[in-house]
Amino acid sequence: MKKVAIIMGSDSDLPVVSKASDALKEYGIPYTMRVMSAHRCPTKVADFARTAEDNGIGVIIAAAGMAAHLAGAIAANTTLPVIGIPVKSTLEGMDALLATVQMPSGIPVATVGINNAKNAAILAAQILALSDPELADKLKKQRVKMTEEVNAKDENLQKNNF
Repeated sequence: MKKVAIIMGSDSDLPVVSKASDALKEYGIPYTMRVMSAHRCPTKVADFARTAEDNGIGVIIAAAGMAAHLAGAIAANTTLPVIGIPVKSTLEGMDALLATVQMPSGIPVATVGINNAKNAAILAAQILALSDPELADKLKKQRVKMTEEVNAKDENLQKNNF
């Protein structure tokens, strides 16, 4: 199975991205986690992105706040899928959200909600599941479980309140 790379612009992003690593562990997806700044070490970011596929990476998750150029800098240097996590810092994270989602034509970054690292991991799993039937089955079972949980909550509500 291909690995997922989780890249954060600063170690202060670790509390956010740890939710992605937790979700990847639940699905049995191998991952690597790194700290790299698009602005402070741009050559390192570009080199990582250019060699990621050769290093067994299948999807890259990039988390950054404020100017949030990390996901775009990575996407500019690879054709692998890149998922951006805008991290809440200034402006309630809206600055990071807009910086992550507003990519020029031809260099896409899939973007999840502000601080929504778990969804980034699930999207990465869905991408990898296109070529991994076992992982696809795990995702389908998780959806069934989520539906059952909501139905049970509704049933409980109906029994107790109406």
